[in-house]
Amino acid sequence: MPRQDAAATRSGLPGFAGRRHELKALRADIGRAGLDTLTGRRGARSRVLLIAGRPGSGRTTLAEALLREIADAYPDGVLRAVLTGRDAAPTGLARTARDLLAALGADAPPGADEDELAEAVRTALAGRRTVLLLDDAPGAEHVEPLIPDAPDCLVVVVSQGPLTGIPDVRPCALGGLDTAAAVEVLCHYAGPTRITVDPRTAEAVAEECGGQPAALILAGAWLAARPKLSVADLRQALLAVPLPPDLPAGDRPLHRAFRLTYDALPQPAARILRLATLAPDGLVDPHTAAALGGCTVPAAAAVLHDFAALGLVRPVPEDDGPHVPPADAAIGPRYRLPGCLVPLSRELIHGHERPADVQLARARMLERTVRLVQSCRAAAEPSGSPARRKAGELPRSLRFATRAAAAHWLHTRRGALLDAARMAVADGQLDTLDRRLIATLTRALLAHYGPEAAAPDLYTLHALLLEVAERRALPRERAAALLNLGDLDAGAGRREQALTRYRGALESARAVKDPLATGRALESLGDTYAELGDWVRAADWYGRALELRLARGERADAARLHARIGAAHGRAGRHEQALKDCRAAARTSRRLGDAAGQARAAEVAADVHEHVGQLDGALRSLLEALDFARAAADGALEVRLQLRIAEILDRLGDPAAARLHRAAGERRREEHPE
Repeated sequence: MPRQDAAATRSGLPGFAGRRHELKALRADIGRAGLDTLTGRRGARSRVLLIAGRPGSGRTTLAEALLREIADAYPDGVLRAVLTGRDAAPTGLARTARDLLAALGADAPPGADEDELAEAVRTALAGRRTVLLLDDAPGAEHVEPLIPDAPDCLVVVVSQGPLTGIPDVRPCALGGLDTAAAVEVLCHYAGPTRITVDPRTAEAVAEECGGQPAALILAGAWLAARPKLSVADLRQALLAVPLPPDLPAGDRPLHRAFRLTYDALPQPAARILRLATLAPDGLVDPHTAAALGGCTVPAAAAVLHDFAALGLVRPVPEDDGPHVPPADAAIGPRYRLPGCLVPLSRELIHGHERPADVQLARARMLERTVRLVQSCRAAAEPSGSPARRKAGELPRSLRFATRAAAAHWLHTRRGALLDAARMAVADGQLDTLDRRLIATLTRALLAHYGPEAAAPDLYTLHALLLEVAERRALPRERAAALLNLGDLDAGAGRREQALTRYRGALESARAVKDPLATGRALESLGDTYAELGDWVRAADWYGRALELRLARGERADAARLHARIGAAHGRAGRHEQALKDCRAAARTSRRLGDAAGQARAAEVAADVHEHVGQLDGALRSLLEALDFARAAADGALEVRLQLRIAEILDRLGDPAAARLHRAAGERRREEHPE
C-alpha cells in the first residue's frame, strides 16, 4: 500500500462542512428557557442537547464543532465518555462514571454501585461550568443518571434515537449533507483539482454517498491515494461494488465506500483492519496491530498511518501538558476505528478468519500486553533491581526509557488494559493468560499509583480473578481474590459485605489446607467484627487465628494476636481475661526479644485499665510501654505514648508532669515526623 503523507496531512484537519443551520440551532437551544421553568428562570438541572443520527452521519463531528464554538463559555473544560463499548454493548454506568470521576480527579470508592458512582459524578460537577459529551449513547437510561444538578453545566448527547424519558431534551436530527457541503468534504480529502474540473460528477459521487460524511471521507481518501484517477473513475468504482440483497437503502452508501477502500488493501493490511475490532476498548496502537496481524511493530505503525490517511481509523489526541514525558519506542500513536465502521469490519472476520486464527491473534495480543505491563512495572523499580535487569533484556520496542514514560503509558492505556483483562476472562480459553495479565496489571498499578489511588481498578481486577477462579474451580486463587475484595470492601465501609467475602475465603483456604490464607481470613474476620463493635465475636475469631499460629509455632504472630484478643476482651468488659492476654503477649514478645511487641502489649493493658477507670494502672502500663518503645527505637510509638501519658496525668491532677511529657512528645514528633 503506497504511503499517503499528503492525504494524511489533509485528513488531520477538522474537515467540517455544512451543518451551519444545525450549529446555530444548537447554540440557541443552550440559552433557551426550559419547558418546566418560569420564563426567564433557569431550571435546577443542566441543559441537555441531543444530536441524533445514524452512525456515519457526522453526529460526533457536529458535537465537537459545537464544543469548539462554545469553549469560552465553559472554562472548566469538556468531559468525554463513549457509552458503547468494543463489542457494541453498553459500557455500563459504573464504568462510565468511574472514568468521568478519574478525569475530574475525584474519589471513586472501590466497589461502589452504579447509583453511588453516578451520584459522585453529579456531586463533582456541581458548581462547575463544564460540558459533558456523552457519545454513542444506547438510550436514555444510560444518560439520565449522569445529568448533574448544575444549571451552569451542559450535557451534549450523541445517539441514534430519541432520549425518551428525559424531560426538555433539545433534539437535533441529522440527515445527509446538502450537495455543496458534501462536495466540500470530497474536495477536502481528495484535493481541489479533480473536483473543480468535474463538478457535475463530484455532485453525482456525493449523491451516491448519500451525503453521509463517513462515506464521503472514505471515497475522497480513496481518490487522494490514486492521483492518476478521475472523479468519474471514483463514481464508477463505487457503483461497481456489489451490494447484499437484504441491505437497507440507508446503509448502502457507507457499505460501498468501505468495501471500495477495503478491497484495495494488501492482504496483511486488510487482516489488521479486520482484527482491529478485537482491540481492547477499541484502542489500536502499533503494538496491538502488530500482535493481531503477526507483523513487526514498524510495519504495523506504517499500516495504521495509511489507515488514518484513508479515513479507516481516527487518531486519538495525546495528552498535552508540562508533565507529559517525550514519547519513546513503547509509546506509539493511538487510533480508534470509527463506530460506524466497526460492524462492517467485524462482519469480515466471520467470512475471512477461522475461529482458531482469531483465537491465536487474540492470544498474541494479550501476550504482548502482558510483556508491556511487566516492562511498565519494572520501570518503577530502582535502577539495578532484578526487575529492571530483566526488562532490559526485552526488545527495545517493549522497553520504557524512564519511569515517567511508563507511568504516562499506563495512564493513557488504563481503560484499554482493564478491558484487555475483561476480554481475557470472558474468553475462557486462554490458558493462564488471563491470570498472568491480572496479576501483572495489579502490580503495575500498585507500583505507579499506590494502594489508595489504585483501589478502584484493583477491585475490578480482583473481581475478574474471582470469576476465573470460580469458573475453573481454583480454591487457592478464589481465597486470594475474596481476601483482597474483602479488604477493599472493608476499607470502603461495606463491612457486612466484607464479612461475606472473608467467610468465603476461609472456606476455600481450608479446602486446600492453605495456612497463610486461613490465618489471614481469620484475622480479617476478627478485624471486621472489631470495626463493627462486636468485641465478643472479634475475640472469638482472633482466638481461632491464635490457635493456628500456635500450632505452626509462629510465636511473633501469636504475641500480636494475644494483644488483639486482650484489646477485644477489654472492650467487651472482660477485664481480667483482657489483662491475662496482655500478659501472655508480653511474655511471648520478651522471649522473642521483641521490645516493640512488649510496648504494644503494655499499651493495650493501659487501654484496659483506663476503660475501667483505673488511671493509676493505666499510667504504670503506659510508662512501661514507653521504656520498651525507647528500647525498640520506635519514634512514632514514643510520640503516641508520651501524649497519652500527658493526657492521663492531666486527668490525675498533675498538670506540671503532663506538660513535661507533652513537650517531650512534641520534640520527639519533630525528630520523627509521620
